[in-house]
Amino acid sequence: MPLYVRDERVNQLAEQARRILNAPTKTDAIRQALEKVVEDATPEAVPDEPPLAERLKALQEKYRSMGTPNPDFDEKKFLDEMWEI
Repeated sequence: MPLYVRDERVNQLAEQARRILNAPTKTDAIRQALEKVVEDATPEAVPDEPPLAERLKALQEKYRSMGTPNPDFDEKKFLDEMWEI
């Protein structure tokens, strides 16, 4: 997949990085730079995110606590009133 850099300043930085890193292409220089940033990142810099199963469970509990929907709710009437139809 090609990498298109549309911002002139970013293009200049990529070219400088290519020369500094002696990379064959700007894409390779950007890859090397990004790999270095990710390697050097401290664990505190990367927020820990709970596993997907835990996030889903929290969402399910949140919506369960809201109670059951009103079976007599007329959605069409509600939308008509909202849009002043």
